Amino acid sequence: MRVATSKDGTELAYDVAGNGPALVYITGATCFRRFRPIAADAKVFSTEFTVYNYDRRGRGDSGDTLPYSVEREVDDIEAVVDAAGGRAVLYGHSSGAALALEAALRMPEKVDRVVAYDASYVHDEVERVSYAELAKKVRVLVDGGENGRALKVFLKGIGMPGAFVGLLPLFPGWKTMKALAPTLMYDIAITEDVPPVGRFAGIEVPVRIVVGEKSPPELHQVARALADAVPGSTHRVLPGQNHMVGAKKLLPILTAANT
Repeated sequence: MRVATSKDGTELAYDVAGNGPALVYITGATCFRRFRPIAADAKVFSTEFTVYNYDRRGRGDSGDTLPYSVEREVDDIEAVVDAAGGRAVLYGHSSGAALALEAALRMPEKVDRVVAYDASYVHDEVERVSYAELAKKVRVLVDGGENGRALKVFLKGIGMPGAFVGLLPLFPGWKTMKALAPTLMYDIAITEDVPPVGRFAGIEVPVRIVVGEKSPPELHQVARALADAVPGSTHRVLPGQNHMVGAKKLLPILTAANT
């Protein structure tokens, strides 16, 4: 384990594997760097990249500094990029995709390109209202120390199959996932509004917006809106994939120099 320090003093744990260009892996909700699916992804990516797989603030072995803000999470990405030598490819999944786009907007001189998979913004006003209601439920459970229930309510609320959610307590990483339940409020803060297409029109680095063929229709709408907004971006629908994309299927998109 290595440690990078963000601007507010938060220590960020990360692992490094592989050879090649630096790639910073920005995970989505309920994920941490040693969660088996994330570690497996990083192993695949490391066949082509030097992968910097880090725990977002409040997760795994990373620290946290309150109050939370999206801007501080972007500071965290910058700290990891700096640890990687000052320039990197960014791969973001779900809420991590939104953070990758924010980082590209803020620090184009440090970002080679971005691959944003299934950016999980709400897609319209109706969903924004329902998501706000979900956020209230999750907040009550987290504040009451009911982390396991908070996770299950959130995952079901965003469309995860009930059978899958019911099996989560059997996963080896469940204990750690429960511990990071309070960070669900961070992911909600990142994605609670429609994509900020006006701001993202200022992104100056190559961006590929990717969505799984089998991902929810709402995420397809978000992907199209982002691709229309970001200058020079490309939009790719990955055949046969859902929100939990296969790393081997994604790798050719990550390695494409001209996104």
